[in-house]
Amino acid sequence: MQLATAQLLSHLAKRVAPLYVIHGDEPLLAQEAADAIRAAARSQGYTERSAYTVAGAHFDWGAVLAAGGSLSLFADKQIVEIRIPSGKPGKDGSAALQQIAEAAAGDDSTLTLVLLPRLDKATRSGAWFAALESHGVSLQVDTVERAALPQWIAQRLALQGQRVKAGEEGQRTLQFFADRVEGNLLAAHQEIQKLALLHPEGELGWEQVEAAVNNVARYDVFKLSEAVLAGNPQRVARMLDGLQAEGEAEVLVHYTLAEDIRALKRVRDAMAAGRPLPMALRENRIWGPRERAFERVLPRLDDRALARMLRAAHVVDGIVKGLKQPDWPANGWQALQRLALMLCRACGPAASAPRAR
Repeated sequence: MQLATAQLLSHLAKRVAPLYVIHGDEPLLAQEAADAIRAAARSQGYTERSAYTVAGAHFDWGAVLAAGGSLSLFADKQIVEIRIPSGKPGKDGSAALQQIAEAAAGDDSTLTLVLLPRLDKATRSGAWFAALESHGVSLQVDTVERAALPQWIAQRLALQGQRVKAGEEGQRTLQFFADRVEGNLLAAHQEIQKLALLHPEGELGWEQVEAAVNNVARYDVFKLSEAVLAGNPQRVARMLDGLQAEGEAEVLVHYTLAEDIRALKRVRDAMAAGRPLPMALRENRIWGPRERAFERVLPRLDDRALARMLRAAHVVDGIVKGLKQPDWPANGWQALQRLALMLCRACGPAASAPRAR
């Protein structure tokens, strides 16, 4: 059975299942979910714990299977944890996990906790994962997206008895906080805890948050596409500065921007050939949040604008590879910012775009 992470605590208050699977790419939330399961299990008499990390093709699954049936003289219930960092248990592991899943329903002396990274659709469709979901409780731990981050911060502050001011100042404070910790949820959690150490329970002002919260943001080059297509020039400029500071490769940043431009052109050409927009998006493998962004952006882009951006992407490709171009910055990062803000202006309100450096 699938369970949302927000429902976990209410679920554990009612009962502890014999099998849990946690999968996702947000370490903080995965750790918190696992801690909650362990705490609930301990309160119900699961006093012994063993942990196994699956590494390499020759991992001994026999030891894991044996652990489920062996209890010490000092415990009548146990937790068996199986960590699979790669998300690929292999042939032997697949068979062992199916066996563990099938045995879980009839064994109330062992609680099995399987910890996995984010899984692709093909892996989630595999027999071993289907067996785990069918016989146990599955929690998918999703990343907190930038748009949801201010609310997440407010909720975490509330848990320690703190809150920002009401109204516009409070929203500005939360947005500032989110800008400082974007892409680094573990550090965000630490910064929130720091505020509990520095200030008593109650209301926090802008000055208190601004003075306390460090800039610990970490940027993902593929999130840059999201910011550009959303027409958010301030976030785009901040992300580019962060990516440069983190040593990201210029060619990868360029590829991300150029691929968005090429994809917009391909979809526009398909529409010009008579295909409906939903069909054109599917044919070009545009799904999820990116699909919604394309649906919003495409009506405001004409062929001339797309052709101009394609030419600009070609120019910047040369610059990041060391070629000089007339009327363009020689510095690769400055050229990338100009290209990014060009696309950003086309996707959102041009008036809000900052001047390219």
